[in-house]
Amino acid sequence: MHPAGLAAGTPRLPSKRRIPVSQPGMTDPHQLFDDTSSAQSRGYGPQRVPGSLGYPAAAASPQAAFLTDPMSNMAMAYGSSLAAQGKELVDKNIDRFIPITKLKYYFAVDTVYVGKKLGLLVFPYLHQDWEVQYQQDTPVAPRFDINAPDLYIPAMAFITYILVAGLALGTQDRFSPDLLGLQASSALAWLALEVLAILLSLYLLTVNTDLTTIDLVAFLGYKYVGMIGGVLMGLLFGKIGYYLVLGWCCVSIFVFMIRTLRLKILAEAAAEGVPVRGARNQLRMYLTMAVAAAQPLLMYWLTFHLVR
Repeated sequence: MHPAGLAAGTPRLPSKRRIPVSQPGMTDPHQLFDDTSSAQSRGYGPQRVPGSLGYPAAAASPQAAFLTDPMSNMAMAYGSSLAAQGKELVDKNIDRFIPITKLKYYFAVDTVYVGKKLGLLVFPYLHQDWEVQYQQDTPVAPRFDINAPDLYIPAMAFITYILVAGLALGTQDRFSPDLLGLQASSALAWLALEVLAILLSLYLLTVNTDLTTIDLVAFLGYKYVGMIGGVLMGLLFGKIGYYLVLGWCCVSIFVFMIRTLRLKILAEAAAEGVPVRGARNQLRMYLTMAVAAAQPLLMYWLTFHLVR
């Protein structure tokens, strides 16, 4: 029988089950882990503020807040001024003890100058004009005057001399870092001793000259060129090649130093055009010849043990 109120033949509708609605904070009993993806919607995570064009607006960083602070701007300006003053003070002190601006002059060379200068050091006999050119009381750069002293050739020659010395020691199975360091330190010590001896002699003789300490280092460093040639010829042709090439370079450096330093140390006599006789000028001439004669001796002393 059919219940009352229903017509005969009417199909039976399926019964509707009541699905329990989950309350906030309640979890599914069949769920193994809690769903935390909606933590922000429940107020636990940081709220994202929409910005322009639908993108979230970036929160102000502490660095940006610090830069917008007027006190921080004053502190940064004060720190920048202190840094500038410190840099200026350091530059002044460095230039006081190490004249960097002057050193730039001694390295103002080019390939043409280096080639001509090396030729003058090896063959100075036909060179006539040894005067250094000036422009408004300032000597011109070495690349414009072959007679001007430079530090490029002495520096490169010293480094090459140390490398050639290491090569010579290696061919004789005597190479060691300590021995190579001793060779370099000995060459530098003799150079410093030469400079100090010349400066002391100029002071004792009261020589009024424009010869500076850097000029002395440049002129005294030219002897390394002849030392390199002597050692290389010694490695290739033995003792005979060493003595021939070193002897030629010794005579060349002696002539070069005489003709160069006489215009510096004997400036008064050179300016008058005639030799001024007197005990002081004779001492100046002896000093010039002593400096020139010391170069061949040191060239032999620093190289003879490298050729066997």
